[in-house]
Amino acid sequence: MKTKTLLELVMLSSSIYHLAKDAEVLERINQMSEKGKDNINKVASETILDDDGQPLELMDKIIYKTSQLKEEFEEKIEELVIKFYKKINVAHLDDIKALEEKVENADMAIALLEARLNKLDIKIT
Repeated sequence: MKTKTLLELVMLSSSIYHLAKDAEVLERINQMSEKGKDNINKVASETILDDDGQPLELMDKIIYKTSQLKEEFEEKIEELVIKFYKKINVAHLDDIKALEEKVENADMAIALLEARLNKLDIKIT
């Protein structure tokens, strides 16, 4: 009987924990939606003029702001890609420099071996 009660208490506490986590998630979603509402209200209350000097309608404002955000997002992505490629390029440059040093060392070794062969040929003939 005690084991059954203990097991029920553990399951109950587990359920309460999951409910609390769900409540935290719901609270977080609620906060994010409030921020979204505030941003939408801010966009709606802004006066944005078109090329003719006329104020834009709400949908046009949303489209305008979306295009601005898209441009900013693309710029950020471009910056990050450039940084990434610079890091990769640096790695490749280091590899290339190491290979060039190996080639130089190999050329020096080949030149030394050729000199030794020439010296041996001179002694033999």
